[in-house]
Formats: sequence, C-alpha cells, structure tokens
Amino acid sequence: MEAAINLAVHRYGIPGLSAAVVSGGALRFTAAYGTADVENAVPATPLTIYRLASVSKPVTATAVMQLAARGKIDLDAPIQRYVPAYPEKQWPFTCRQLLCHQAGVRQWTDEEFHNTRHYASLAAALEFFKNDPLVFEPGTRTLYSSLGYNLLGAAVEGASGQDYLDYLRVFTPAGMETAGIDDVFALIPHRAQGYQKGAGGELYNSSLSDTSNRVPGGGLVGTAEDVGRFALALHTGALLKKETREQMFVRQRTRDGRPTGYGLGWAVGTDRGRREVYHLGGQPRVSTVLYMLPDSGLAVVFLSNLEGVGTPLLDLARQVAEIIR
Repeated sequence: MEAAINLAVHRYGIPGLSAAVVSGGALRFTAAYGTADVENAVPATPLTIYRLASVSKPVTATAVMQLAARGKIDLDAPIQRYVPAYPEKQWPFTCRQLLCHQAGVRQWTDEEFHNTRHYASLAAALEFFKNDPLVFEPGTRTLYSSLGYNLLGAAVEGASGQDYLDYLRVFTPAGMETAGIDDVFALIPHRAQGYQKGAGGELYNSSLSDTSNRVPGGGLVGTAEDVGRFALALHTGALLKKETREQMFVRQRTRDGRPTGYGLGWAVGTDRGRREVYHLGGQPRVSTVLYMLPDSGLAVVFLSNLEGVGTPLLDLARQVAEIIR
C-alpha cells in the first residue's frame, strides 16, 4: 500500500499528502508523505490540516440527515420552511433536491470560486446569490452546486436553532478533534500551504481564495485522521442509524426516472462489482478524496496540498482498497 502511495506522490509531483485508512471497525493506518510547506521545508505529518474542499459536503449532508431522523427537517418540504430569508423562486425545491444537486440552484462563477471577500456568517453568504432565478425546474436535471449546500447549512441552523459550527460539535462521537471552519484569518496550527502547477510542471503558490462564501459545501478544514474517524462513525452508527445512512447511498433519479451518479451528499457507483460511495474535493490549495466501501466499512482518505489531482487520488484510493480489502 505504501509503495502505491509513494509512486502516486512521485508520479503526480504532489508536494505533501496525508492519508488515513479505516477497516475492520477501526482507524488502522495514518501516514504522511512529502512537504506541507515547501518554502519553509515543513514536512507533512498525520497532524497536518488541509482544506477539505467538497469533502465538506458529506459532513453537511450527515447533519441534515441527523435532523431529518429526529423529525426536525422534512426532506421534502420547501427550503423556505428552514431558511425563510431565501426568496421563493419560480418553482419550489427541497432539502432532498439540494442534497442530490437537483434543486436548480446555480453553481459559483470563477470569480466566486476565487473569492477574496470574507463572509462572517452563513446568512451573509446567501446574499450574493439568493435573488438569482433557478437555472432549471427542480427534479428535471442534475447540476452540481456548492451554493445549494450553503442553503443546506442554513437549513441546519434554522432547524436546530444553532450556529452551523456549533451544531457540528454533535459530531463529537466521531472524534473529529481538529476539524473546523477554514478561517483564513485564524491561526490554525499545522495548516498546510497550497500549490498549483504551471504549464511546464513548475510549482507555484495557490491563488488567494476565501472559502467563507461556501462553508457547508467546501469551507471546512481537518486532518486525514479526522475524515477517517468521520467515515468510521458513519459505519458504526455513531452518527446515523444504518437505515438513515443507507438513504444517503441510494443513487437518485430525475423526475423522468433517469439515474444519476449522486446520492444524498455522496457520489455513488460500483467498482469491481462492489458498491462504492465517495466524494472528491478540489479548490485552491488542495485536492482531496474520501472513498468508502459501505458494505465492508473500508474507507480511504487522501488530503493533498496540490490542486488538480483529485481524479488520480480517487484512482489511488480504489487501488489501496483493492490491496487491503
């Protein structure tokens, strides 16, 4: 397994990578490779903290499903029941449709993706898109939307009566000790620097990007071990009952019956005849993946400080899962 990881790090020129593997009902392996901060020669370690990017989405989805299981969120109620500040649109849509990217809420622009404005709250991070019309009738198509997950985070606040980050503290049973908000102004020990590659393969610092405009869908940070423990807690039932968790892993369909590649907060599919669920993350500073085989409880996590290598990391996660299953 380590030979496969080292080969991938070398092949793709990844400066730093941290890994975690869950199997047999326990966190079995954590390790790190390369450099967390190239300019200052700081090695990557299992304690290195990375942006989770869109691996934040399964965390938010789990919070929504917890509240649904407690009767505090109706997945099929109009979103305005939980986020009254969000105006009604030409069609109604629901938390379920937001979870599976069928609500018709637009995705960010390139300028918003490289945002440098700081938003102090989720309510503030709704302002720049809340008056935009839906781009299609909900349920008829799939459009990946991190802005839709802003609404889900706001729904968590509305249904629970707690700030989004305060609500995530109910994830304490998962042992996610260092996970939190990606605050660009905060001093976060062991935070990795981030890098991109030029056309000739040369390494550059990543562009500036303040993720406070997309916290529930791409604005959390943590260690690979944090993400591994989250996966473990999902499998053991510490966060959700099995029947609720399994709802998340069902491939959704559009209104006319066409299957999609997404469940409720997870990409879903099969590999080598095995059911798999996963989420990739990619944004300035990082590429990330959380990969799970839900029937066996095996999970593989890779967090790296190089942009643009999410698909190779998914391939590596599948390779590692095949090695150790």
